[in-house]
Amino acid sequence: MGGCASDQSCTLTSMSIESTSGVQPRWDRFPLVAAHKIARRQLIVEAGLGLSPNTIEAYGRAREDFLGFCAGQKIEPVKANREVVALWVRDLLHRPTAITVDKTGSGSRSGLSNSTIQQKTTAVRLFFEYLIDQGLCTSNPVGYGRYAPGRSMLGRRGLVPRHRKLPWIPGDEEWQAMVRAATSAPLRNRVMFCLAYDAALRREELCSLAIDDFDFAHRILTVRAEVAKGRRQRMVPYSETSALLLTAYLKHRRTLTIRPGATFLSESRRNRGEPITIWTWSKAVEELSTVAEVANFTTHTFRHLCLTDLARSGWDIHEIAVFAGHRSIETTKDYIHLSARDLAAKVQKGMDQLHAWRLKMLGRAIG
Repeated sequence: MGGCASDQSCTLTSMSIESTSGVQPRWDRFPLVAAHKIARRQLIVEAGLGLSPNTIEAYGRAREDFLGFCAGQKIEPVKANREVVALWVRDLLHRPTAITVDKTGSGSRSGLSNSTIQQKTTAVRLFFEYLIDQGLCTSNPVGYGRYAPGRSMLGRRGLVPRHRKLPWIPGDEEWQAMVRAATSAPLRNRVMFCLAYDAALRREELCSLAIDDFDFAHRILTVRAEVAKGRRQRMVPYSETSALLLTAYLKHRRTLTIRPGATFLSESRRNRGEPITIWTWSKAVEELSTVAEVANFTTHTFRHLCLTDLARSGWDIHEIAVFAGHRSIETTKDYIHLSARDLAAKVQKGMDQLHAWRLKMLGRAIG
């Protein structure tokens, strides 16, 4: 098997990577992973390979969950088989996740979301692939699924069926409520609000914007490859509204620091002048959605809405894919969600044109 010649050399290599990696795992958030020599080594290697901080965080939390489950079952994680993995997945499917709590103290919904379970099982599957690569086990109990009759060999049924739901898109009244809430928000949050929609930016892309990423003369910003989800650089325009707010914010920013670098800075007493985190931005959007009473609105809603609006405006699917930075058009299709009202209008318009054409043909035939 591939891997290090000795456990000592592997440890030295991982320590070297940990000391030079730009992304340092937050070991306090997953202590079981930190204490597990192999799981810790793998996360250090993944960080050293340049995976994003969000991915490292997600992998760490997922493996922490699995290691905790194995500890409860008194099973060494390295020796876990398909039965153990199945029990863990069943636990994920039925684990209480209280959205609202009734008088008995139980939640109104149980079981983690399908997307969360998919994320966790992916991280654990990679854990076992690493064990195989290191020669510590011979098979992966998570696997990629098995052949499903009626599908091609590429269409394999996964460990947990993948649910594909349409993204939620706010209606006009809900969007207006969010805009009204944003008018009283701090200047920084108003700029970020506009840019998130203007450029269909993901949370990390928005928070990672540096001043050098802006071409102020042509109102174009660059999403750097290292912060983009698909690791593909792209350049997108932004509106005059965002440009005016951005100009005002940059003047305010100079009261925090004159250093170049991150565009959006924290103004808290604890981290004043430091780059804003994705968690701060998520909290800001959550507070706006609470004020606006639009509970489903998240940091990713801006992106969904922008891409959908481009489709409504008649943009070609390939143009939208380039704008969004998607490698696959299938991904773009998942993001674009035309409402039933939009589709009804298109159908009605088509029927009106067809009806007029039929009447014209009748007029020619019998007139």
